Amino acid sequence: MSELPEVTTEYCEALWEKVCNWGRWGDDDQAGALNLITPAKRSAALALATEGDVIGLGNLWPVNPAPDNLWPAQHRMVRAGDAGPYPGYPDLNVALDFIGVECHGVATSHVDALCHVFVGGRMYNGYASTEVRSTGAEHNDIMPMADGVVSRGVLLDIPRVRGLPYLPPSYRISIADLEAAEAGQNVRVEAGDVLIVHLGREARTEAEGLFNSSEGLAGLHPECVAWFSERGVAMLGSDGMNDPQPNWNAKGWPIPVHYLGICGMGMTLMHNLETARLAERLSADGRGAFLFALAPLKVPGATGSPANPLAIF
Repeated sequence: MSELPEVTTEYCEALWEKVCNWGRWGDDDQAGALNLITPAKRSAALALATEGDVIGLGNLWPVNPAPDNLWPAQHRMVRAGDAGPYPGYPDLNVALDFIGVECHGVATSHVDALCHVFVGGRMYNGYASTEVRSTGAEHNDIMPMADGVVSRGVLLDIPRVRGLPYLPPSYRISIADLEAAEAGQNVRVEAGDVLIVHLGREARTEAEGLFNSSEGLAGLHPECVAWFSERGVAMLGSDGMNDPQPNWNAKGWPIPVHYLGICGMGMTLMHNLETARLAERLSADGRGAFLFALAPLKVPGATGSPANPLAIF
């Protein structure tokens, strides 16, 4: 395998010039690369669902503290089954609970909105970072996904193509890896696709136990973002953070896949998905594509949402 380019400030700035989509879909656009999912793309994707099987890609609500879960999600009972009738309503017997989460980070399955990251004080399409206020984002929030995201999904299984049970923590995925996975799975990433990159995080946890991602987690080299731009990827996800951990040392570009993808391309990212079952299913079926569906929470002003995307066969 050829040596990957060094990730420097200058390298990332040059990539930005290649992938930036500001103004491509109009000066007021807030949907970004989701514009690539056309009605015709959705209609064609629906034809991939012929068996009625569904695999949920979200992880279990992570309520327990762990090395990679310093701010656990919340789940508590407001009213349990032993509380008796609801006060003032003798025939009303119900159980009630509360859930809450800071959904970003390395524990919860989630999708980022386009207001999540900034480059040079600007978010996607040039909106000022200051437009994300204490009351929420005034532009580029989660609402362009309010009617859901439905398209063709493609999973590229990088451990499989490299003959590994899972990617080691120092592994940086290259364009060559992506194209080798395409060839091995007889699939080609096309415009409007939702691309999921499988790292093997679940297999690593089973083999090594819980680990702190700051000690190392495989991810994508930023050169891949130019490939995503060329292919027209509408949304990117993985069973990690897409950017490797720990972060890069390039000044101003600690998480270049986020910065280039979200802020430059307008490509929404999904993180911490559970992809092992999907990878196994695709391998068993000898296929690489499936019907993808995602319905984030409708929270105006939100920078992201917990997510349980669906792979439908």
